[in-house]
Amino acid sequence: MQTILGANGQIGEELARELKKNFTSDIRIVSRNAKKVNDTDMVFSADLSVKEQAIEAVKGSEIAYFTLGLPISSDLWEQQFPLILSHVIDACKINGVKLVFFDNTYMYPQDDRILTEQTPFEPFGRKGKVRKAMTEMVLKEMQTGELEAVICRAPEFYGPGKTQSITNTLIFENIKAGKKLKLPLSNTKKRSLIWTPDASRATALIGNTPDAFGQTWHLPVDESHPTYKEFIALASVIYGRELRYSVMPKFLFKIGSLFNRRVKELLELLPRYEHDNVFDDTKFRKRFPDFEITTYSQGIERIRQEQFWV
Repeated sequence: MQTILGANGQIGEELARELKKNFTSDIRIVSRNAKKVNDTDMVFSADLSVKEQAIEAVKGSEIAYFTLGLPISSDLWEQQFPLILSHVIDACKINGVKLVFFDNTYMYPQDDRILTEQTPFEPFGRKGKVRKAMTEMVLKEMQTGELEAVICRAPEFYGPGKTQSITNTLIFENIKAGKKLKLPLSNTKKRSLIWTPDASRATALIGNTPDAFGQTWHLPVDESHPTYKEFIALASVIYGRELRYSVMPKFLFKIGSLFNRRVKELLELLPRYEHDNVFDDTKFRKRFPDFEITTYSQGIERIRQEQFWV
C-alpha cells in the first residue's frame, strides 16, 4: 500500500491519480477530512500533529508521500510544520515505511544563482527558515540511515484545478475574470515554473524507483525558462487576444501588506522576482530520459480549456 499524507490538495490529488494509473490501486488517502480521489482509494482522516494518529495513518504502508500543505501563515508554519513532519518521520521509522518528501525552494537563496540540488540553503524570511529546518530533518534521517527517504523538490507552481501560486493568482485568475494581469516586480527576469501534474507524476515515479532513494531530486520543468513578458506573449497567442498587464513595484506590495494579511505573508517571497529564478533539473532528465515534460504551450492551453468549460 502507498499512502498520501495531505492528499486533497492539487499535488496530492494528481499524485493519487498517477499512482492508480501506473503503479498501484492500493492507495490510502490521509488528511483532516479525507476524501477519495480514485474510486478504489481507502480514506483515513487524521490530525498528523497528533503522533498517535500519524503512526496509524502510515501503518501497513510501503511508501508514504508527504504532500501536506498549510495556509500561508508564518505563525502556523512555525507551530505546525516541523511538529507534523517529526511525527511523520517517527511514524515511518516505527512502521518501516519509506518516506517521499515533497519539498519547495523557499530555503534557497533568492538571487541570480542557478538552482541545483547542491545549492546551499540561505533562507530569506520565516517561511524559508521553516522549510530549511524541515528539509534538514529529512536529510539527517537519510544520512544516518535510520529512515529510507527521498526528497522531491519543485519550484513555483502553475497549473489546472486548485493549483495555488502567485502566477496562477496574478495571471490566470485575472485572465478568467477579464481583468488586467499583474506581475510581481519585473517582467524581464527568467522564471522556472512547474506544471503541477508533472510535479505529481515525477514524484510518483521517483517514489517507485528504489535506487532514487537517499537523494534529493529537482523535479522537471520546461527548460525554456521564459520571462513573464515572454510567458504572457505566449499566453496571448494561445488565448487569441492581447493580454494586457502591469508590473507591480515592491512599494505597492508593502502598502498592500498594511491592509491585507495575505499580501504581508507574501513579502518575504518577493526577492525571487527581482532576479532570474532558474531551476536546474538536469539530474532528473538524465535519470528519467523518457519522462514527458509538459511545455508551457501545452500547460497554458489546458488552463484555457479548463476556464472555457467551467
